[in-house]
Amino acid sequence: MANYTAADIKALRERTGAGMMDVKKALDEADGDAEKAIEIIRVKGLKGATKREGRSAAEGLVAATVENGVGVMIELNCETDFVAKADKFIALGDVVLRAAVASGATDVDGLLASDYEGGTLGDYVTEEGALLGEKVAVRRLARVEGAFVDAYLHKTSKDLPAQVGVLLAVDADSADAKTAAHDIAVHTAAYSPTYLTREDVPAETVENERRIADETARAEGKPEQALPKIVEGRLTGFFKEIVLVDQPFAKDPKQTVGKVASDAGTNVTGFARFRVGN
Repeated sequence: MANYTAADIKALRERTGAGMMDVKKALDEADGDAEKAIEIIRVKGLKGATKREGRSAAEGLVAATVENGVGVMIELNCETDFVAKADKFIALGDVVLRAAVASGATDVDGLLASDYEGGTLGDYVTEEGALLGEKVAVRRLARVEGAFVDAYLHKTSKDLPAQVGVLLAVDADSADAKTAAHDIAVHTAAYSPTYLTREDVPAETVENERRIADETARAEGKPEQALPKIVEGRLTGFFKEIVLVDQPFAKDPKQTVGKVASDAGTNVTGFARFRVGN
């Protein structure tokens, strides 16, 4: 029987993130040699990577940082919340985020192809997923630049890493602008806008919404002469739902987000919002 203790099992689990039975089997096979056991866990994990490719990875974390007016945010996914809160998975999120900053990548493919420890970051993520025993994937990457960029991360559960992240850029870096940027970033996390301005909404989306509003008003028996005003009113309501600067501000719904920014002497110039799995 291999010579190892409960403390050895615990230490190896912390190093690899692997399950207890997997660790015990690896230690048995390695005759108690921790380094050899790690190799065994990695090899077995990599062999199972292909089988895991089709699995759903809807748990995970969001990580973000801002340096010199450039915000970078990533979403790293796994299969279970058990792995999502593991120290090794959280550390992997930090690695991916640092690589995203260093590489200057603007999309996930470019990030995964970037150099990391003699190979690619994609290879490293696959190897770490093998140790964790789950499908692990970098799902999204965002870069937002501005005179000032606020990064806001929100935990939906105290036991898990951040599940919601926002980068929000404004065109001024005064104290008032920074305060407004943070408040608007928190608002964005809660209200999940899709577009920054009305002009950003695709024309076909607007026309489809206009058609639905018209057909609905007619089905309700609204008078013909009132239809244009009714349609425009409903379209305005639609914009208030999906356009950030048109949304009623969370802290004061009587003001729009755009008004809050302008009162602080700035304008919102860009944002990104991630929620794990959505």
